[in-house]
Amino acid sequence: MTSGLQGSLMLDIGGTWLTAEDRQLLRQPQVGGLILFARNIEHPRQVRELSAAIRAVRPDLLLAVDQEGGRVQRLRQGFVRLPAMRAIADNANAEWLAEQCGWLMATEVLAVGLDLSFAPVLDLDYQRSAVVGSRAFEGDPQRATLLAGAFIRGMNAAGMAATGKHFPGHGWAEADSHVAIPVDERSLEQIRASDLRPFAALSQQLAAVMPAHVIYPQVDGQPAGFSRRWLQDILRGELRFDGVIFSDDLSMAGAHVVGDAANRIEAALTAGCDMGLVCNERGAAELALSALQRLKVQPPARLARMRGQAFPTTEYRQSPRWLQAVGALQAAQLID
Repeated sequence: MTSGLQGSLMLDIGGTWLTAEDRQLLRQPQVGGLILFARNIEHPRQVRELSAAIRAVRPDLLLAVDQEGGRVQRLRQGFVRLPAMRAIADNANAEWLAEQCGWLMATEVLAVGLDLSFAPVLDLDYQRSAVVGSRAFEGDPQRATLLAGAFIRGMNAAGMAATGKHFPGHGWAEADSHVAIPVDERSLEQIRASDLRPFAALSQQLAAVMPAHVIYPQVDGQPAGFSRRWLQDILRGELRFDGVIFSDDLSMAGAHVVGDAANRIEAALTAGCDMGLVCNERGAAELALSALQRLKVQPPARLARMRGQAFPTTEYRQSPRWLQAVGALQAAQLID
């Protein structure tokens, strides 16, 4: 007898190789993904070896990383130091450069055996939110949509599915959801007229969406990632989005409003998330896993769409496409 609830868990590991405990955890069918952080990464060869070791345990796992560019870039040594997205917008040929940047990022992530980077950021930069800031392409929704769309084209051309975040927009709320519970007091009409526009315009290009740990009290009393109003009525219903919904990290302070890790992942999946992330706290990940085992959840079929479509060989830096992309970003003084 199953609960009828669909969903899966994405967790992390502590080091640069798998321990026996990690392998045992990854064998659990309710675990559907693994995200890497800076502590898991030394250089490209080591990441390729780690990816291969993970796939030897579970070939079907989604392997993810945050490689947005700017200050949110886990893969550093031996990888291109990508610019913050806001730096792209100031160039005359910004749309072309955004596409090159998306292709470069995706190519390097895929080349070390990972499936996806949680990108691009679709939040608007109101110069209010320190946690968003230069991670956003723009403050203007139309231009943010244009540049994010180009970045997605680049990602897709390299073989990577795109994840837009943080739905329906984290740019107005000033608090950092890593350490606090941000509140955005605007009406749904105000949000629809601004922050929601990039998500609406790109809903068919995005393979996945990650909701914000932000409460929008005029719309719902729960943070967006725990809200059926946001995820079912608005994202699925109004925007007709049929892709994957990843929760943001359920260990973040902004998620603590619904209780412990077991309550958080059940609330996220019940609201409509397909995969819940529980990171940087092994005890919490085990608690979330126990909850999914008790609920007998089944992984949604749509998660398979997030698998990488091409894994380049280590010689990718000699390709004409690579040289063109790097040359374009160097000429714009966006990378060294």
